[in-house]
Amino acid sequence: MFVADRLAHHTPGRGVDLACGEGRNAVWLAERGWEMIGVDFSEVALERARQMSSDVEWVLADVQEWEPADQVDLVLIAYLQLVPEELEMVVRRAATWLAPDGELFLIGHDRNNLEHGHGGPSREEVLWDLHLIREWMGGLQILEAQRVRRPVETPDGTKVAIDTLVRARNR
Repeated sequence: MFVADRLAHHTPGRGVDLACGEGRNAVWLAERGWEMIGVDFSEVALERARQMSSDVEWVLADVQEWEPADQVDLVLIAYLQLVPEELEMVVRRAATWLAPDGELFLIGHDRNNLEHGHGGPSREEVLWDLHLIREWMGGLQILEAQRVRRPVETPDGTKVAIDTLVRARNR
């Protein structure tokens, strides 16, 4: 939802979907002309991703250690659940991969979701803190940093989840 809303009109380039899971975002971007790499630690998730598309380079790796061979125009990190110290390391490293004008796109379950939203992890330590993540942007230009509401369909009707969305550009 947020990826499509924010990236639909971007000029395609090289991108990385870090912790891609089953690869829905990487496939969507590849269908729009992006040269995508999807990275995840789950062989099961990547096998499902491979069944969806062969247009993405699927890489089985630990996102805390993997690095691309070249600079990229987009790094997407969606719903990666790590404790803050580990997430910070991943985010700061990912920012160094960006080509000039490249974008770091982060979306994850916000800490406020525990009390005021629906679904997502119940372990507070892996929920995202908007203010903390903003501090990790270093020299990047922040394009967007906010809590966003995401509709979640349930058997009891539509509920709302609260996510952290941060987008930043390499200057």
